[in-house]
Amino acid sequence: MIKASRKPQGHIVYLKYSSKILKNNPLHDPHARKIGIYLPAEYEMHPKKRYPLFMYLAGFTGSGLDALNWRNFTENLPERLDRLMYEKKMGPVIVIFPDCFTRLGGNQYINSTAIGNYEDYLIDEIIPCVENQFRTFNHRDKRACFGHSSGGYGSLMYGMKRPDVWGAIACHAGDMHFDLCYRTDFPAVCTTLGKYNGSIQNFLKTFEKASRPSREDIELLMTIAMAASYDADKNTPLGFHWPVDYFTAEIDEKRWKHWKAHDPLHIVEKYVDNLRKLNLLYLDVGNRDEYRMHFGARLLVNKLKRLKIKHFYEEFNDGHSGTAYRFDISLPMLYSALIKS
Repeated sequence: MIKASRKPQGHIVYLKYSSKILKNNPLHDPHARKIGIYLPAEYEMHPKKRYPLFMYLAGFTGSGLDALNWRNFTENLPERLDRLMYEKKMGPVIVIFPDCFTRLGGNQYINSTAIGNYEDYLIDEIIPCVENQFRTFNHRDKRACFGHSSGGYGSLMYGMKRPDVWGAIACHAGDMHFDLCYRTDFPAVCTTLGKYNGSIQNFLKTFEKASRPSREDIELLMTIAMAASYDADKNTPLGFHWPVDYFTAEIDEKRWKHWKAHDPLHIVEKYVDNLRKLNLLYLDVGNRDEYRMHFGARLLVNKLKRLKIKHFYEEFNDGHSGTAYRFDISLPMLYSALIKS
């Protein structure tokens, strides 16, 4: 346990939101969901003051609500925010912790006819809901989105596609360079799928009944979720295309092009003007990332430099997981970028 502290503590408010956008989603996931809202310690003491709005996007198999849980030997995200504000490394903010978990273990925070329109859900429903109930600035220059892994990917995509909504973005070890972070895993994934004679439906039925899914099962589930995110098709039995032959591990290059059409590394040129509108584009990654995200990040940063897109980039000596301490750097930078705007 961490030592008891006398720092002023923010508090968490929970909302239950019934989404019209997620209603009748293809996975039959709940459309009425709980949302966590972090309010800074001073919120009730200053009834006329408005605050910047942050949104946290969790990694795959996670939920924003996870970030509110107690942590052994370290801080959860609200405790980290309390400390950063107490140390005057950043000012007070309101933070949204949405739940975007799905039957496929999560999503990439983009719209998909095979999973649900989670981009629209967050931007068109959750942000207005929170801003109508709490004292935010209600302006893109005072909004920041940050996340890790799949959440980092979602944040980066929002920076590319939605600068009308977000003024600052932080991408921690976000998915990119799909040829390395996904494609190289296909042989192992196909080996697991082979246990089910190549049937994704049979795998999903078995997975949902399992009391303790294996690591290999989780990796297969993740790849299924990526296929459902990047190559959805309502006219197929699964609702999406599967890009690889389970028996030979041969990749269907036509289908793979659909995946790469969502790869930040391959589409950044399309969004140069949008990225230049951001007050901050923050990227970081561990130099020993197990999913090889550091190689994609290096290539992306090279492109950002050639395109003359302002950004902050840093590598650190660590892997993919257990790196929440990096928020000590990104959160104050996001706050500063919003306050200066």
